[in-house]
Amino acid sequence: KTEDVDLQMISNSTSPTKTAAPPESEPLSSEPYDPHEHRSQPHPTTNFETLVHILKGSLGTGILAMPQAFFNSGYINGIISTILIGVLCTYCLHVLVQAQYALCKRRRVPILSYPISMKIALEEGPPSLRWLAPAAIVIVDGFMILYQLGICVCYIVFVAENIKQLADYYWIELDVKIHMIILLVPLIAINCIRNLKVLAPFSTLANIMTFVGIGMLLAYVLDDIPPIEARSAFAPIQFYPLYFGTTLFALEAVGVIIALENNMKTPKSFGGYFGVLNIGMIVIVILYAGMGFLGYLKYGSECDGSITLNIPKYEIMSQAIRTIFALAIFISYGLQCYVPVDIIWNVYLVKKYEHSNHKLLYEFLVRIVVVIITFLLAVAIPRLGLFISLFGAFCLSALGIAFPAIMEICVLWPNGYGVGRYIFWKNILLILFGIVGLVAGTYTSLRDIILSFS
Repeated sequence: KTEDVDLQMISNSTSPTKTAAPPESEPLSSEPYDPHEHRSQPHPTTNFETLVHILKGSLGTGILAMPQAFFNSGYINGIISTILIGVLCTYCLHVLVQAQYALCKRRRVPILSYPISMKIALEEGPPSLRWLAPAAIVIVDGFMILYQLGICVCYIVFVAENIKQLADYYWIELDVKIHMIILLVPLIAINCIRNLKVLAPFSTLANIMTFVGIGMLLAYVLDDIPPIEARSAFAPIQFYPLYFGTTLFALEAVGVIIALENNMKTPKSFGGYFGVLNIGMIVIVILYAGMGFLGYLKYGSECDGSITLNIPKYEIMSQAIRTIFALAIFISYGLQCYVPVDIIWNVYLVKKYEHSNHKLLYEFLVRIVVVIITFLLAVAIPRLGLFISLFGAFCLSALGIAFPAIMEICVLWPNGYGVGRYIFWKNILLILFGIVGLVAGTYTSLRDIILSFS
């Protein structure tokens, strides 16, 4: 059952064409309509299962990059900022889910995808924003595709760097780009698996391996930790955008969160002060702040883009950790790559080729091209930490902060902003914060990527 839920989660987070509003000419009934009561999922998840999925989705390359994030912030600043960013991400997710619920209720449909929700919201919002509605689906899909491709790039760099450390010891020293070239064919092969159920058992295995790997990793981190006085409480402010992008990349899983809420047996339990989302995010923030603090305390300025690259190279246990994470992330590549392929093919290309005798061939070409794009980006810029920060700042400042605020402004227009229009001005501040985070984080990451080649 868990495997089916994982696959449905990925599928539901894509393809805006899967849900649509009723035709405008269709008369709407005056009877109350609750979208939650009309959802029909083949394998709905309980509250506990949803919480487990939220926690599972948080344990990847993001948590392994947190020690370097804390190096860019300082340990006191890092702890405080991780909590604040966690609160911000959680709040914006609540805003997004509630806005989608209001639109579903208004249109009398059980579920609306993120891109279509944004389009409908803009159509019904302030007149000054309605001109953006026709482009809303393409814009949201574009950010989703870029974000997922960014995850895939980070996965390639992560796997290649960890394999390199093993190969340097047991085989021969090769440039990390050579290892990426060696990985290219297996990556194409795993992305050409059209039925995700084939990957399901391996996905479950990858989740188990990740939990085991983190437990083994903590044994190194907690061994002989230096005194806290040896580390900086606050890092120079010019490094903070790198911290922001990395932490946002790690904490904000907007597509998965929406899919999880859509798949719940009791979706009303998702929100609320003691709802599934809040409990899950509290645990995630504690895990990330803890890993960031302890990893930075252990390795200081030597923290790499993944903490697995800091542990000893020539011990059996450390080599086992690298092997575990390399295999787990490689398997996850196929699942993450499914999202951009699904959007590109099923939303934008399938209608063009649906009557072609070579439809299947064109689909495989799309799958191969997507892998080659991520491969070329990884080879061109093999900087794991900077890539994580770049895609976190650029994509998630928009998807996770600015877009939900814009959607709420539109959904509550014109008379739902509260006393003094405080909801409107709160959302304006969120939009400005998202824009500043996007610009500052993207600029800093790109600048450091360029400087890293100097």
